Amino acid sequence: MDGTLSLVLLLLFLWCLCSRRMERFELTAPAAFVLLGLLLGEGTGVLDLALPHETVKTLAEITLVWVLFTDAARLSFRALRPELGLYVRLLGVGLPLCVGLGALVAAVLLPGVSGWSAVYVGAALAPTDAALGATMMVNPVVPAKIRRIINVESGLNDGIATPLVVLALAGVAAAEHHAGPDATGHAVVELAVGAAYGAVLGLAAGWLLRTTLRNGWAAEDFAGAGVLALSLLGYTSALAIGGNGFVAAFVAGLAFGTTHGAPPRVLLYVEQSGALLSVLVWLVFGAVLLPDVFAHMTWQAVVYAVLSLTVIRMVPVALCLAGSGLDARTVGFIGWFGPRGLASIIFGLLAVEELTPEGARPVLPVIACTVLLSVLAHGLTSAPLANRYGARAEDLPAQDLPVRGMAAGGLHHGRRAGGPSAS
Repeated sequence: MDGTLSLVLLLLFLWCLCSRRMERFELTAPAAFVLLGLLLGEGTGVLDLALPHETVKTLAEITLVWVLFTDAARLSFRALRPELGLYVRLLGVGLPLCVGLGALVAAVLLPGVSGWSAVYVGAALAPTDAALGATMMVNPVVPAKIRRIINVESGLNDGIATPLVVLALAGVAAAEHHAGPDATGHAVVELAVGAAYGAVLGLAAGWLLRTTLRNGWAAEDFAGAGVLALSLLGYTSALAIGGNGFVAAFVAGLAFGTTHGAPPRVLLYVEQSGALLSVLVWLVFGAVLLPDVFAHMTWQAVVYAVLSLTVIRMVPVALCLAGSGLDARTVGFIGWFGPRGLASIIFGLLAVEELTPEGARPVLPVIACTVLLSVLAHGLTSAPLANRYGARAEDLPAQDLPVRGMAAGGLHHGRRAGGPSAS
C-alpha cells in the first residue's frame, strides 16, 4: 500500500511539473489521470488501487461535498442578474427536460433499466462539468458571456440534480427490497431537513465570518481552513440530525456565498483541496471502475452514451433557449459543451455503495461509458470548436472565469461570476 500511495503522489507531482506544457496538447487533468489509471492499473498492473469499499465511499462523499459547496459559494447572484433569465431557462427548464429525456431513453434502450433505475441514469448523467472543456473556458476568443453561462450552469446543475439522484437510489433500493417500503418518503424528509439546515448554517457562518473579519478577530490566513471545515461540517452535522448531507452542503454554500464578505482567496483553499481529491477520483475511475464495467459493457450502453452527449443534452438546451435571443450557432455551442464528468462519476460510485451488485450492474456501464466518451470528445474538440466559434461570435469584453478542478495547466485563477476571485 505504501508503494501505491507513493506512486500516486509522484504522479501528482509530475503533473504539477508538466501541466503547463500539456496545454499544447490540449490534455486536461481528468483525461490524463483516467489514461494513467487505465495504463498503470489494468494495463501494466503497476498501480494497485483495490481500495476497500468504505474508502472509496468516503473519497466520493468528501469530493462531492467540496464540489457542491464551492461551486455554490463562489457564485454572486448580483453578477448573475444580467443573464438570470438564461440561467432559469437552462436550470429550471433544460435540466428537468434532460433528466426526463435521459430517463425515457434509458427505460427504452437499456436492458434491465426501468422505473427508478431509469430516473437514476437520467439524473446522474444530467450534470455538466466545465473542467472537461477547460481550454475553451479560458479561451478569450469565446465571449465572456457565453463562457459565463456554461460555467454557471455547470456550477449549479450538480447540486440541483443531487436530490433526484438521492430519491432515485432510494427508490431502486426499495424495489430491491433491501430498504423499507417508505425509503423514498424518508429520502424526501432527509432532503427537506438538509436544505433547511444548510440554509441556516450557511447564513449564520457567513455572517459570523464577515463580522469577525471586519472586527479583526479572524485571521485571513486561517479563514480558508475554517471554510474547508465548514463545508464538511454542513455534511456531517446534517447527517447527525437526520438530513441529507449533500443537499445541506450545496445550500450552505449558496447561503454562505451571499453573506461571507471574505476576500476571494478564502475559497481558494477549499477549491484546491477539492481539486486534489477530484484528481484521485479520476485516477480511481480509470484504474478501478472502467476495467470492471468494461466486462459488462453492451452496445446499448455505447449508443446511450452517444445519445446522452448529443440528443439528450442538446435538444433540451435548444428547446429551453428558444426565443432567448441567442443565435442557432451559440445555442449549439452551449448544447455541445455539456461534458459529463466528476459529479456523474461520484454518483456512480455512490450507486455501487447503495445498491446490490444486481441493481448497480445495469446502470454503471452506461455512466462509465458516457463519462469516458465525454472526456475524449470534449477534450479533443474544446480548442478547435472554441476558436471556430469565437472567430464568428460577437466581440464582447473578455473576463477570466473560474473552472472547477484542475484544467490543462492546473488551477486557473481569475474572476468568479460575482467579481474578483481565485478559483
